[in-house]
Order: sequence, then structure tokens, then C-alpha cells
Amino acid sequence: MTVTNTDKAGATNLEAIARNGSMLRRMAVRIPTYLSDLRENPAWLPMFVLARTMPARRMHWLGAKPVRASQKRRETMFVGVNRRDVVDALQSDGLFSGLVLPKFIHEEIAAFVRCTPCFGNFDRRFEFMPTEHAQAEARFGRPLLSGHYFERILGCKAAVAIQNDPLLMDIAQHYLGGQAKLITTRVWWSFPTTQASDADKNLASLGKYHFDLDDWRMLKFFFYLLPVDEGTGPHVYVRGSHKRRALKHQLTLLVGHPAEEVLGVYGEQSAVTLTGEAGLGFVEDPFGFHMGTVPAHSPRLMMEVGFGVSPPSRRRFHGEPVIR
Repeated sequence: MTVTNTDKAGATNLEAIARNGSMLRRMAVRIPTYLSDLRENPAWLPMFVLARTMPARRMHWLGAKPVRASQKRRETMFVGVNRRDVVDALQSDGLFSGLVLPKFIHEEIAAFVRCTPCFGNFDRRFEFMPTEHAQAEARFGRPLLSGHYFERILGCKAAVAIQNDPLLMDIAQHYLGGQAKLITTRVWWSFPTTQASDADKNLASLGKYHFDLDDWRMLKFFFYLLPVDEGTGPHVYVRGSHKRRALKHQLTLLVGHPAEEVLGVYGEQSAVTLTGEAGLGFVEDPFGFHMGTVPAHSPRLMMEVGFGVSPPSRRRFHGEPVIR
């Protein structure tokens, strides 16, 4: 069989049409969230448009305020972590791994969430116990790729202790500037399921490299609350992509891009896959490309504490989008 140039061109056009269609669907799903963010804070729009470009980001970083010296040293739960080492790693790589939660902390959170209902796929209509995931998928007649707790996690004292730990704020202020403040706290499950669509994966930020645009400058701390190996959906980060960005990744409204495209620009050797025991923590500049991979055999339980420089959204303090 001979493949002609016309055939190749036709195939290329079909692929382009498919990509454009997928792009429009992903944007359409997020429009209600974007409109809500805009109504709550009109300053969101210039951030959303300009913060993806390196010149605008560099200008905004010039407004970072110095950190005020603390008069009282507070104890942290993280042993042996030097703030300067963390900030240096963030500035060079965008990533630092080596925060470890005390065993009693991550065990208390894991115990709390196992007996607390979560919400599937960010949607409060799909409430279920995480131990009954398969039954919930059958009951609701759809794949449930994630289970979020939103404000319910603040009922867990151990989770609150993490978000209030002074080391996290100290790192955030020395990286983002003195105006750094807490903007997100969330705990969620990522479940293995064979039925999830690309739209489900995009909503759950799984399986595709992306960067976050919730604020001009952000820092996110992540903690594994159960062991994570290659089959449990490990987090992946592209080192150095927070401070250099291809022009095509600045001039598009999309924040998500296929792995082969991202690694083709920033190098396969730049991708760091983070696996480890329960309690492993790491911190990243989420403007760098990153993704959660789809769990293959075991659910992943993860906590995020995020810091930014703009007033936190009252509606999205726990990362909740608008579902229509």
C-alpha cells in the first residue's frame, strides 16, 4: 500500500481538527469557573491573560516585598529542613523534595478521610465513602476519578496543623515575597478507573502536563498520605520549566499540553517522577509544567497547601471549580 502526500496531509488535518475540538471542549468545561472568578475578582482577568507570559511575570516579581523578621521562633513539625536550601532549590529547579510528615500526622489524616464522605469529580452531587468507590461508580453510572473533601478537611486537626506550620509560611514568604498568604488547602483521592474519559482526566489534572494560573506567583506544598509507587499515580514535575517557557506555551490560552510536546521542548531528563512512602512531602512552583499520572492499581491520597500573593478566593479556597 502506498501512502501519498495527500493522504498524509489529510491525516494531519484530521489530527489538527481533533486537537482543536478537544481544546474547545476543555475550555468550555472551565468557562463557568472562569466567569465566577471574574465576578468575584475583576483583577483575575489580567492575571489570567498576562501571567502566562514571561515578561509580565518578571515585572510582577519585581513587586515582591521583603520578609519581616519574626520576633518569635515557632516550632515546626518538619525535622532537619533548612529554609534556605528549599528556597535555593525552588529558584533553580522549581522543586524541592524532602519534607517528611510525622507518622502520627499522616496516619491521623488517612484515618479521618477513610471515615468521611468525599465528593466525586469535584461535584458535590456525587457524595460517597472512599472505601465504596466501585459501588459509587455503579450507583452514579459514571467513572469517579477523584474524591475531594473541600472544607470538610478542616475538621481534621492534623490537616490544620500542616497548613498552619510556620516552616511552610517561612518558605513561601522567602520565595514569593512578604505578601505571601495561604490560598488553598485540600485533600483528595485519585482513583484507578478504566472508564475515565479525557474530559474526566483534564478536570482532575491527570495524564497531561499543565501549569497553574490561579495567581501571579504561587507555591504549592504536596504530601503523600499513603505510599505512592509507579502504579499509584505519582506526581511528575519538569525541572526548570518555571523560569523558561517556549513562546508557543506563552501565547496560548491552554495550560495543558501533551507529554511528548512538553518533554520535546524542556527535555525528557527534566521530568522528575516523585514516589515515596506515606508522609513524603515536596514543594513546587506550579507555574512549572507538572501532572498527576493516572493510578493503575491503587488510589493515591494527597494533600496540598498552596500559597499566593493575591487575596484568596472565598469560593475556591479548597480548589473547587464550578460544575454545570
